[in-house]
Amino acid sequence: MMLEVKDLKVRYGNIEALHGLNFHVDRGEIVTLIGANGAGKTSTLLSLSRLPQPEAPTVFGGDILIDGESILKTEPHQLVEDQKMALVPEGRHIFGNLSVRENLDLATYAVAKDVDFVNTTMALVYDLFPRLYERRKQRSESLSGGEQQMLAVGRALMTGCKFIMLDEPSMGLAPVLMYEMFRALKELNKKEITILVVEQNAKVALDFADRGYVLNTGEIIAEGSSEELRANKDVQKAYLGG
Repeated sequence: MMLEVKDLKVRYGNIEALHGLNFHVDRGEIVTLIGANGAGKTSTLLSLSRLPQPEAPTVFGGDILIDGESILKTEPHQLVEDQKMALVPEGRHIFGNLSVRENLDLATYAVAKDVDFVNTTMALVYDLFPRLYERRKQRSESLSGGEQQMLAVGRALMTGCKFIMLDEPSMGLAPVLMYEMFRALKELNKKEITILVVEQNAKVALDFADRGYVLNTGEIIAEGSSEELRANKDVQKAYLGG
């Protein structure tokens, strides 16, 4: 088991956002967390990323384990450098005044001494997302929303991550770019990248993932394989238009 979340409780000030979450991600898996706005999906990822306040909520109960070791006292940069975890946040948060290539170069701070790795991973990013290679000298603020999302994923890869967390990667994307994004993520998973993806688009998420969890107001209300969740009548009614 790579990631284990045990009875996780978090809050923003006096408002409790997660009420005892329990889930896990095995190495090499694709797992999705689905749910409506306000379900607690982003709060979960921010807690896993160990970002400080006010960016992330306060953990006041439970534990988060990576390979059996608690990370509650781990600094965000240590997660990137030591645990090889990376977050692709909602809204992308790229540096718009920098070029595509400069955005990618900035993300290599933990692996910069390994020139071969940097060059190989840069080639992988450009192979997965040819648009980024074509636009590598452009300021990233000039990219389309889909291209910016590609850049955000590429930037995460340049950190040397083996576990990538994505917050609403399909948000605002045209269907053709959305499916291109998930195709690329599938290719990454074949290269032994473990993926945890938060999505409102339950149909796309369940088509993509091996397993899933359904969040509702800070609690997990259903879990199972993608096939099991697609067949669940409550999930169909609430999230799949069934």
